[in-house]
Amino acid sequence: DFDSLMKANAIKNYKTAWKLFHQVHQAVTPKFHKRGYTQTYQTSCLYSAKVTAPTMRNGSVRLKDTHHLQLPKLGRLRFKGLPPKILVQADDIRIGTTTISMDAVGHYFVSLQMGSEHPFVSKQSVVKSKVGVDLNLDNFLTDSNGQVIANPRYYRTIRGKLAKAQRKLSRRARRAKKSQRRLSESRNYQKQRILVAKLQLKVANQRKNFLHHVSTALIKNHDLVVAEELRSKNMLRNHALAMSIADVGWRTLLAMLSYKAELYGCKFLTVNPRNTTQTCSHCGHIMTGKNKLTLADRKWTCPNCGIFHV
Repeated sequence: DFDSLMKANAIKNYKTAWKLFHQVHQAVTPKFHKRGYTQTYQTSCLYSAKVTAPTMRNGSVRLKDTHHLQLPKLGRLRFKGLPPKILVQADDIRIGTTTISMDAVGHYFVSLQMGSEHPFVSKQSVVKSKVGVDLNLDNFLTDSNGQVIANPRYYRTIRGKLAKAQRKLSRRARRAKKSQRRLSESRNYQKQRILVAKLQLKVANQRKNFLHHVSTALIKNHDLVVAEELRSKNMLRNHALAMSIADVGWRTLLAMLSYKAELYGCKFLTVNPRNTTQTCSHCGHIMTGKNKLTLADRKWTCPNCGIFHV
């Protein structure tokens, strides 16, 4: 069974998608999600008219104790637990939209949209420091202070094992098709599918953890962070570098820096990457024509002002 607010949220999202398509003309035609091994739905937390002070403990979605959550129709569910800061502030927090999802491995997650009169994160003390960030493939990140962060290349470390597991999955799919069995009814296929999903999930979690550590360190140690506005979608057209660019996670890092800067009261700016590697930082001269630099040119001298760049 599903609650009424789940249906209301689905209709609302559907209407919003068509509204964006007709009014903005930038969104693509709305499409229904393909039914797969990942599932998700949204519901809302309602408070009765008798409730004078909405909290995390008196709504239709409510916290029973430190490890149990009450959800409409699903009832009382056990979960890992909330951060101590949220538990201390629980009587001052109201719950909004709630998203329940399941990934391809079979892990369930509940995402709560929370609101409070008090900030969840205290703004850091003023740190008079600014840094420029250069994202590349040789080293994941090089800042203007000369600090270099190595590229972990998580996908490459597991690429061979993943390819072997995917070939095995493909063989089991062909075998099930030859026997005229549905993949959902093939136990061997489902076991191998979960194994492949776990390998992919491991790489994704490793990358996300790494990006969180890098972005948090940059924001907390500087009051101004500047980086290039890289468009990974355009860069992925280069088949020779597509795998490395997809593995490094530049766009995710930029998104993390953006919301964390706002959260901690810092500034994060992005600059247009056009001709950034061809421009002299001293006089602004742009290398063009025969003098245009290649990827192999790591050291060069500006023909206009004579400044040597490394």
